[in-house]
Amino acid sequence: MYYVDTRQIEDKLRFIPRIAAVCRHLQQIWTPGDDALGFAQERALQLAIETVTDVGSLMIDGFLMRDAGSYEDIIEILHGEGVFSRDLAEPLVELVMLRKPLVRDYVEFDRRRLHPMIERLPDLLDDFAQSVRAYLSKESAL
Repeated sequence: MYYVDTRQIEDKLRFIPRIAAVCRHLQQIWTPGDDALGFAQERALQLAIETVTDVGSLMIDGFLMRDAGSYEDIIEILHGEGVFSRDLAEPLVELVMLRKPLVRDYVEFDRRRLHPMIERLPDLLDDFAQSVRAYLSKESAL
């Protein structure tokens, strides 16, 4: 018997539109070299990473999937279990790979330019949320 904390997963999925809105706003007001905007984009990226990996961890734990050894592994496990396609898994891996530069190498992080992932995040996160919800719905019907 599985215990999947769907309430906690859904709480995190409902946070995604806020991250997406910030990404769209950053695209509109981006000014190269503005540290405040640079820090804002870093936080948006980090929140996206944490949301995706938190949801992934909750699903892995709840459905008793194999243990993840890394953030990238969380994405690969979910893809392997059919939560989402390879087309979605690849950019999600790119996203979670940004965690190390954001958290450990933040002094060297290039915040003078708008990171290309900011433009991709709204659609990427929306697709992620839809895929997770569809998987949860399918599994609850079984």
